[in-house]
Amino acid sequence: MIDFHVDRAGSVPAYAQLVQQVREALRLGVLHPGDKLPTVREVVTSCAVNAATVLKAYRELELSGLVEARQGAGTYVSGTLGGAADPAVMDALRGRLASWVGDARTAGLEDDDLRALMTSVLAEPPGELTAEQRADAAARSDARPDTRPDARSESGARP
Repeated sequence: MIDFHVDRAGSVPAYAQLVQQVREALRLGVLHPGDKLPTVREVVTSCAVNAATVLKAYRELELSGLVEARQGAGTYVSGTLGGAADPAVMDALRGRLASWVGDARTAGLEDDDLRALMTSVLAEPPGELTAEQRADAAARSDARPDTRPDARSESGARP
């Protein structure tokens, strides 16, 4: 079962945080179809939020087809998200990401810095070089002499 938490200092509404946590748990394979979500009362108690907040989150999840409310029985996961990646691959990637986050924090970066970096990387079209990689490639090509047979000299005359 998922353990919800609400960040009161953040700008994201509490209901949206609950929705996001369910979506993330589905993507990471923590939740599966048939799993029961905590009751409204349990979430109210553990997160100190209003029952209407939890109901709004569960209603949004239900409208998106991810959960279903069963009268008198609770709310259950009914859908999935993501490409259902291999759990071993997800674990390995998570380990590498945790190591990267540790290195970044050791270097003095804060969570907002990490989010900004992640957002910038995710915004780049897949398969394209990053701005840094393009600059490195340009610097390498500028440093190499042009050895093509038809290359012109600086004066414009052929060799």
